[in-house]
Amino acid sequence: MKSELIWSKALETSRKAIDCAAVIPLETYKYKSIKKCFDFELRFLKRTFPKNLIDYGPKANPFIPWDRRLEVQAVNDNYTLILNKYPVQLGHLLLISNYWKPQNSWLSIEDFEAISKVDNDTTGLWFFNSSKDAGASQPHRHFQLLRRNTYENICPRYDWFCSLLNNSEGFNSDIKQCISIKPRKSKLDIDAHDLFNSYKSMIIEMDLGNINNDDKPLKPYNLLITEKWISLIVRSKDRAHGFGINALGFAGYFLGTKRSDIEMLIKFGPESILKDVI
Repeated sequence: MKSELIWSKALETSRKAIDCAAVIPLETYKYKSIKKCFDFELRFLKRTFPKNLIDYGPKANPFIPWDRRLEVQAVNDNYTLILNKYPVQLGHLLLISNYWKPQNSWLSIEDFEAISKVDNDTTGLWFFNSSKDAGASQPHRHFQLLRRNTYENICPRYDWFCSLLNNSEGFNSDIKQCISIKPRKSKLDIDAHDLFNSYKSMIIEMDLGNINNDDKPLKPYNLLITEKWISLIVRSKDRAHGFGINALGFAGYFLGTKRSDIEMLIKFGPESILKDVI
């Protein structure tokens, strides 16, 4: 059983950060369908994003320096765990590099060692967006974690990924050709190397380039990591049918706006949207 000391710190830091307006939660409401939809969750903002919080012109790097009011704790020597300033879920965590590392360059064993260090204490759904075309909002290296309880559903499309992993009989999909998935091993002391080796294997499988010779991946991609598996999704663009899609879209989470084709999502399901961003 995990100690979840990090999660306790995250909640305590969140309360203090909300009190001083360092964290500004985004209130949403969930779409409720007449028919049961298990493979996606659609939400809408209760209020429009405040215009005074929108940055115009060149954006400063929010992680150098990071807002100390958001800091949860240091991780290893070169990473820090902080809170997402505008969370939909309370305690949304960001694992950032302390010094400049580009989001769109190759990941390293140090990245996965930092992920494993956090994951061995507090886990859930990890996700990574490699560039703007994969849904990244910041070019500085960062990973994101949505904590989950032991018996809580990891994400709406978790069973879909498990079927892909297990190569289930009769499993068919319009998007599986752009997704690679590998199982995670259970031994914690080798987990970082296991994740890194899986990452390198998926790079080769999905023709993203040569990690030793190319400066950066040849295509944008997302990562999703759970306790059971790690998955890489190759991308072509970040938007389709009025939806902004990052890694969470492939996990089954959608945020609707006035521009979104809500009818298409509801009638035909998430793959009708996702197939146009791969």
